[in-house]
Amino acid sequence: MVRAARDSARGRPLTRRNVLGGALLGGAAAALSACAPPAPPAGGGVAAAKLPQDLSATEKVVRWANWTAYLDYDEDAKNYPTLEAFIKKTGIKATYTEDVDDNDSYFNKIAPQLRAGQDIDRDIFVFTDWMANRVIREQLCQPLELIRMPHASNLLDALKDVSFDPGREHSLTWQSGFAGIGYDRSKVGRHLKTLDDLWAPDLKGRIVVLSEFRDTLGLIMLSQGVDPSQGFGKQQFEAATAEIDKRIADGYIRRVKGNSYLEDLKSGNAVAGIVWSGDLFVLRAETENDHWQFQIPESGGMLWSDNMMIPITSTHRKNAMTLMDYYYQPDVAATVAAYVNYVCPVQGAQAEMEKIDPELAKSPFIFPSAAYLKDNNIKGFRALTPQEDAEYSAAWAKVVGN
Repeated sequence: MVRAARDSARGRPLTRRNVLGGALLGGAAAALSACAPPAPPAGGGVAAAKLPQDLSATEKVVRWANWTAYLDYDEDAKNYPTLEAFIKKTGIKATYTEDVDDNDSYFNKIAPQLRAGQDIDRDIFVFTDWMANRVIREQLCQPLELIRMPHASNLLDALKDVSFDPGREHSLTWQSGFAGIGYDRSKVGRHLKTLDDLWAPDLKGRIVVLSEFRDTLGLIMLSQGVDPSQGFGKQQFEAATAEIDKRIADGYIRRVKGNSYLEDLKSGNAVAGIVWSGDLFVLRAETENDHWQFQIPESGGMLWSDNMMIPITSTHRKNAMTLMDYYYQPDVAATVAAYVNYVCPVQGAQAEMEKIDPELAKSPFIFPSAAYLKDNNIKGFRALTPQEDAEYSAAWAKVVGN
């Protein structure tokens, strides 16, 4: 199957239902309510910031920065079908760039400009919960006017009130997803069910792991019998860090990377690793290789959410809100979910998915049930204090060589 979001012969969205393994369950709202990623500490309120003049009425543009392989894409037309539909519907010229490879690296790139009040040429960016908390706390994003966003009310109830953004005044969830094990069965020759399976001698030097420590170390902690969603301390964090440090030193881990880890898997330089769920399904479709597998480790998996936000220097706030609201229409959200295969945050999308592909509507990777998350020991990484965040981030950077 090729990476096309739309079947031109039938005029209906293509999906990747055949790449989804495991039990098929529904009920995303209950699932996220039972196991939503722990919300980062509240920033203590954001004072009213001086906003730039909004030029949306005269400049019909919106510029969106997102992660790799995170929006429906048509390989033949070389465009994003839902985005093209938005442009046609609204008259707003939307540009989309895959700028975000890693929360820290992208934030560190743009934060100096934002603090100086300089335009970063983007009107929407996407950050994971913990980094979204930092952006809001530092007043580097603009408030939303939910009264102008009628479809935003379709956000799953479990995601409407998070401590880093009470009432969702500054952010809307883009997608959620899992971190687990990914591998090419044809090259590995067996199923990988535990993290220890990654450290087999024949896989030495062919393993990639995520640079997001909350995902990588969260999985390691689970394998060590530690619940990352609860009150672990420095000793438990250091034990998990030491495991990755050892595997790098021993030559098992080829790279510790952000979204660009996919290039190592595509090229064959790596055949397995700690990965994000949706990426493996995109990889399977892109490479037309049915042997790529995603597996929640027996010890448990990690759950996270990414959020759309408007940079403090954007001069197209209303256009940005129009685009964000557009993607909260259930049919649009279902089209995106059918392509990216991440957990969809929009109420009503599951019913729309049934029209696209009834089997995919039952996928636990898109609409997970509370039972699925409980049975597979899916956890979110607990909120860190600012001191812990700084200390643990520095320790992780030392391990991965940044």
